[in-house]
Amino acid sequence: MAVLVIDDEAGLRRSLSAHLEDMDHEVFEAANGREGLEVLDAHPDAVRAVVVDLNMPVMDGYSFIQAAVVRDPELPLVVLSGVGVVDDALRAMRLGAWDFVTKPLSNLGVLDHVLEKVLERARLLRENRQYQENLERLVRERTAELELTRRQVMQRLSRAAEYKDNETGHHVIRVGEISALLARAVGLSEERCEMLRECAPLHDVGKIGIPDAILLKSGPLAQDEWEIMRRHCLYGCEILGPLTSKDEANQTCQSLLEATNIDTNELLHLARVLAMYHHERWDGTGYPVGLAGEEIPMEARIVAVVDVYDALRSDRPYKKAFSEGKCHELLRRGAASQFDPAVIEAFFRNVDAIRAIRERWKD
Repeated sequence: MAVLVIDDEAGLRRSLSAHLEDMDHEVFEAANGREGLEVLDAHPDAVRAVVVDLNMPVMDGYSFIQAAVVRDPELPLVVLSGVGVVDDALRAMRLGAWDFVTKPLSNLGVLDHVLEKVLERARLLRENRQYQENLERLVRERTAELELTRRQVMQRLSRAAEYKDNETGHHVIRVGEISALLARAVGLSEERCEMLRECAPLHDVGKIGIPDAILLKSGPLAQDEWEIMRRHCLYGCEILGPLTSKDEANQTCQSLLEATNIDTNELLHLARVLAMYHHERWDGTGYPVGLAGEEIPMEARIVAVVDVYDALRSDRPYKKAFSEGKCHELLRRGAASQFDPAVIEAFFRNVDAIRAIRERWKD
């Protein structure tokens, strides 16, 4: 364990060094604060305590203490202070010194006692810091494990919905990838884009609750069947809602956009929003609520476009896939009525990248 002795009196410095070496300490010496900082920089892991004089040429003890505290706040700094200058010692301690001993040192045992005390304090500080760091690391690891598990459950839930409606396809993956691309294009934060990538595949999870006779019907739906089909938005929100009861899940979905109803889990809240509102229309004629324009959350406006586009481009029990040109025509026609014009504009600015995503995840 090394101790750095800083004093411009060469005789005192040698005496202190000899004594500390007799006490089994390795010793570094410096004649002023600047030399002391050079020793700290050269041996940052070796020096475990510093004994420093206050009044020295080139750089005094006060300046050294200020600089040393910045380098290592846990380094014990013991001040050598002349008799009658206690105020100077107190000033040094306010700057970051840990303790002080007075000159002349008639009893070196005093220095030994002070060093033992500050070194023990430093040891306890290091152990406490290491304990806190280990605890924080364990918490981070556990939190990451829980988050990974939650995300995997959500991904499997979206896969379950896909098996219900489009068993052999990659529709939900494409919706997630294209939605993230458009979110970035309209200026959402990178964090929000990644959240949308993960949540968008859950937009149709409510189809789990729709009877197969309706969901997979090859012909047009009757009015009563269409009313049942529309319920998948609320069903999806409820599936992703509070687990306490179905009634509470329903109430949560009915007031989903109220500020007091924002879930602390942002990912889960966004998934509910997408499930609930991805069939709302820009002109207010959508379902299940009839939101209009910017009342519809931006992420839901994005998914509305992507969902329709990918559905049109894919085979379904009730239709064959439309051509790319026909899909583009329908999207342009739907701008400002069914879709947010800004999202449609972003879509056509990025049409090549969107086409590449469809090719990568083709059915």
